[in-house]
Amino acid sequence: MAINIRGNADSKNGSNNSYTIPGRGIVTRAQLVKETINGQHPNHHVVTNKSGKKAIRANPDKTKNNNIDK
Repeated sequence: MAINIRGNADSKNGSNNSYTIPGRGIVTRAQLVKETINGQHPNHHVVTNKSGKKAIRANPDKTKNNNIDK
């Protein structure tokens, strides 16, 4: 279970094709989407972006540091 997930902004348009999880390393978008859907990251949820790709977002709270993209 990840508490802090960072988007890597590694696509040509700056979206996240992979994410970094502290202590685990880089995880692909597809793998992280599967894990989140399966409930492995309860502080996060899956959204579908404008281009139809699924992405991960932190559940809202008052702490800016908990957001995937600061």
